[in-house]
Amino acid sequence: MTHTEIESAAQMAPPSAPGSDEQRQGIGERIAQLGPLLALLVVCIFFTTQSDRFLSGQNFSLIFQQVMVIGTLAIGQTLIILTAGIDLACGAIMAFGAIVMTKLATDSGVPPLLALLVGILACAAFGALHGGLVTRLGLPPFIVTLGTLNIAFALTHIYSKDETISDLPSLFTALGNSFKIGSTAITYGSLLCLGLFVGAWFVLSQTTWGRRVFALGDAPEATRLMGINVKRQLLMVYVVAGVIYGVAALLLISRTSVGDPNAGQTENLEAITAVVLGGTSLFGGRGTVIGTLIGALIVGVLRNGLVLMGVASIYQVLITGILVILAVSVDQLARKGAK
Repeated sequence: MTHTEIESAAQMAPPSAPGSDEQRQGIGERIAQLGPLLALLVVCIFFTTQSDRFLSGQNFSLIFQQVMVIGTLAIGQTLIILTAGIDLACGAIMAFGAIVMTKLATDSGVPPLLALLVGILACAAFGALHGGLVTRLGLPPFIVTLGTLNIAFALTHIYSKDETISDLPSLFTALGNSFKIGSTAITYGSLLCLGLFVGAWFVLSQTTWGRRVFALGDAPEATRLMGINVKRQLLMVYVVAGVIYGVAALLLISRTSVGDPNAGQTENLEAITAVVLGGTSLFGGRGTVIGTLIGALIVGVLRNGLVLMGVASIYQVLITGILVILAVSVDQLARKGAK
């Protein structure tokens, strides 16, 4: 069937009647998108009643600084999950990119800007490897990224020789600098993270490329029948995600001022948590990157509020795990209700 035939068939199809399944599904999706925002508001209201320090500009700036690395990783993770895939290696790839950047600049004498670009390219290469194995060999993304998780982790420790890299060029730490609005200090890294979310929102919602990302997860066969090169599109998604992981590596360096080979060991799960809490379906084809931002903030606010209350950190992990299960359960119920 050609692209023209598909469009003709779509034009001949009768319009949906009021109250149809498609309309009910659309309403359900809008409600699901509001859910994360309502959850964030409820959590903020609760912690406001529990601590006088919670509702302050300085505290909210701190929360965003704490989630900017995870949030940036979660942008790339959102792209992949929208295609019905998953990336278990994003944290390890970020750590590898950070070590490549810092070690080239400090030990090898490579100009800082070039070292930065090489580190981002190293992360993009992992994305290309993921995309190639998934599209050319048909391997499941879970298995592919589980394997590269170990590869990236090992390469990070081999290349760094398990040494933390310090005395970095100012280019690598510049995003950790801040400016003040009133008494609130805001880092440039936080602004970059917000800019990435705005850019990702625009690409996914306002461009043909973004709409194809959703189509890959929702109806890959129909996407192929429309004449779209599904394999090339999916490969590009993984490469773009890898580039975003490289930017997350720079944000990580700017926040810690070192290249740490032990970084990134839990960030993969935290990024997936942010995406799921933000309402993106693990089955692909449905979700928003703004929801991912809200999901990352939910995790950040939850942990910050519990710290202010003096609650042990292990309970933060417990509550986060419960929230993930609830979010996936709601998604599964919504899918069943739409059928």
